[in-house]
Amino acid sequence: MSNSALDSNKQAKYWLQRIHELDLQQPVRIMNVCGGHERAITMAGLRSALPKAVELIPGPGCPVCICPEEDIYEAIQISLQENVILVAFGDMLRVPVNVHHGEVRTLDQAKGAGADIRPIASPQEAIDIARQHPQTTVVFFAAGFETTMAPVAAMIAQGAPDNLCLLLSGRLTWPAVAMLLESGSPGFDCLVAPGHVATVMGAEEWTFVVKQYSLPTAVAGFYSESLLAAFYSVLRQKIEQRLFLDNCYPELVQQQGNPSARKQLQQVFNIIDANWRGIGMIPASGYALNDQYAAHDARQRYPDYRDMARKRAGQMPPGCDCAKVVLGKIYPDQCRLYGKACTPRNPVGPCMVSDEGACRIWWAGGVRQSRSKIA
Repeated sequence: MSNSALDSNKQAKYWLQRIHELDLQQPVRIMNVCGGHERAITMAGLRSALPKAVELIPGPGCPVCICPEEDIYEAIQISLQENVILVAFGDMLRVPVNVHHGEVRTLDQAKGAGADIRPIASPQEAIDIARQHPQTTVVFFAAGFETTMAPVAAMIAQGAPDNLCLLLSGRLTWPAVAMLLESGSPGFDCLVAPGHVATVMGAEEWTFVVKQYSLPTAVAGFYSESLLAAFYSVLRQKIEQRLFLDNCYPELVQQQGNPSARKQLQQVFNIIDANWRGIGMIPASGYALNDQYAAHDARQRYPDYRDMARKRAGQMPPGCDCAKVVLGKIYPDQCRLYGKACTPRNPVGPCMVSDEGACRIWWAGGVRQSRSKIA
């Protein structure tokens, strides 16, 4: 084992000990917004290591899970009906939509039906494919949060090929948390904010949780010692009622974030009201290309499918409780379909598709049966 790994283990044990030394008089619910956090928590077994009074709740931190059904349907139809190459991040290819039996319900199935659909891992791959096929329109179905949208914005700002256009389904993270807090029953007492988003947007973006809603908040990275430090921070804040925004990921997160990335996001995108699958419309939570870059907007090149797609707009599939999982209302294994009709091999809901989906993470962590109790 390397010295860095030994140091990490030592720090993790230190923070875990500090947490167990806290005087927790009542249960405390901590929401972790990020799917990467949930994966790290589950794979490291942090839930079982923490005091029983501490409840860790996965939140709306999976962009694949909340991508609106109408956007996926629109991508499917464009790929099937138009002479295009459609590219998307790999997880998006398996997300199902609600259609009649026998109809194409995923991008994977559209590919099987003859559409030219290619999984990619980065915006640069979309540029490369567009340059390799200059006579064909390449549609980049771009779903993701701020961390993903920043390189997408850079791709456009720096001069994307003329034959590359975006079918955009980007979202901002903080408005979903604000929506939960505004509901009056958010279901959590403390917040651990996503370190990757804060790396781009800055830790300051999460100060509203402390100032407006008086909730202990900390930004965390994606390894056990950072997460445990954040848990300790918010628990101590809760006990002492001394609230502040704590940055437990200082090696990458600055107060102002990444100025260059923020500038490109502002340059390329407008902020719009946006639909979140299973949640509904959240004000000022989506990205859209501004008029300067309209030539790269797939919805302007192929406007007919937008109206068709809206007719297909819906919530989660029948019996699927992904919306409650995303909102932190239930745990994944409390979904009625979890481990029964819905498995990674045959996902019914989007939370079982992505590596950042809570259901898929819990399955990978060894939870294979449903409790089937809806909170």
